Amino acid sequence: MSVGRITIRVRYTECDPMGVAHHTAYPVWFEMGRTELLRAKGTSYRELEAEGVFLAVFSLDVRYRRPARYDDSLELETRITKTGVAKVCHEYRLLRDGELLTTASTTLACLDADGRPRHLPEIITAGADRS
Repeated sequence: MSVGRITIRVRYTECDPMGVAHHTAYPVWFEMGRTELLRAKGTSYRELEAEGVFLAVFSLDVRYRRPARYDDSLELETRITKTGVAKVCHEYRLLRDGELLTTASTTLACLDADGRPRHLPEIITAGADRS
């Protein structure tokens, strides 16, 4: 599977009083990476939801190595690592000038409009490892 890449500029509102990006900003950035990876595959969250496909975060694991700071320009790499019948796993690498700041992974459950598990659409599973 290819790697999606986006650039993120750390905003003032995402930082603590010392100018360090707060840990709550990272899951938002990961969602941005997933959203753009979906666009690169030819769809969007909006289109999936219109078809009754909802992706809910089931698990999140983050490893903070170095802090991101206000006004840093960061590169986020996002990749699908595994798919199942009703789940999709992503890995993330957040870098500043090539230096690895953070690694993370998420597992998302694929749900219908009533919150019940449903099969992942082919557009998500295409090219991903199945488990």
